[in-house]
Amino acid sequence: MKLVFMGTPDFSVPTLESLIAGGHEVAAVVTQPDKPKGRGNVMQYPPVKETALKYDIPVYQPIKVKADEEFMQAMEEIAPDCIVVVAFGQILPKRLLDLPKYGCINIHASLLPKYRGAAPIQWVIIDGEKTTGVTTMKMDVGLDTGDMIDKIEIPIAEKETGGSLHDKLTQIGGQLILETLKKLEEGTAIYTKQQDEQSCYAKMLSKQLGSMDFTKSAVELERLVRGLNPWPSAYTSYKGKTMKVWQAECLPETETWHFAKPGEIVELRKNGILVKTGDGILMITELQLEGKKRMEAEAFLRGFAMEVGAVLVPKA
Repeated sequence: MKLVFMGTPDFSVPTLESLIAGGHEVAAVVTQPDKPKGRGNVMQYPPVKETALKYDIPVYQPIKVKADEEFMQAMEEIAPDCIVVVAFGQILPKRLLDLPKYGCINIHASLLPKYRGAAPIQWVIIDGEKTTGVTTMKMDVGLDTGDMIDKIEIPIAEKETGGSLHDKLTQIGGQLILETLKKLEEGTAIYTKQQDEQSCYAKMLSKQLGSMDFTKSAVELERLVRGLNPWPSAYTSYKGKTMKVWQAECLPETETWHFAKPGEIVELRKNGILVKTGDGILMITELQLEGKKRMEAEAFLRGFAMEVGAVLVPKA
């Protein structure tokens, strides 16, 4: 099948490579413009562009798809059978959606209609879902509202992080799109409308989301830590210094700690820092204090004297 591929971040790359390995003709890759990164503001290619250049595939980087007439004409000249979209980062106009014979097929990292939006991978962990997966759908003008075609469902592991789940789902998406394209070619694809009343929105992540509110339960905070690992990370403040929390566990609360304040350090153990929450105890097992390296609590406590009774407070 003659394809145009649209995607930008690391999550999109395995799908592009899967399409190439699967024998499809990827006539063009469309990705976001290069952006400056790092202290020197050096311009860097999006991961998808790097992959496309490796395979000598023409790359287009429109600032705004719907406003770029030259880009639209180029797509019409290519006349793809299908456009595959994975985390591209722009809303596509109807003119482009209607261009390919088989439409624009999106790979979304959730079990639609749940978790439409920008950050489904992280929010399923934060919300305590037990399963997630990948859905292929035929795109329409709405936000992740098109008819569903195929799904793969997987369990969310007990210690799953945003990073580990990202890696699992990106590989699954690369496999699933080949099945969906085969069905489209054979005319066997079944389209299922989404039930809007079952949907929920996975809003975009921000650094502020990681600020830990210890009036919440230990269970909620532990999920926040996992969901926001590796970015933007959960964090708090210890005596005015930012403290990132990379791993934590939930412990039952005893009468000894019942009258402690939320955020109060109630005990220091060899393998963790025990903190009172609104419900239960959160044991921080891996952390990074401002100005120090990321390390396990055992190593951290050998070189830094934390105080029982000190209170961890939210940091804006």
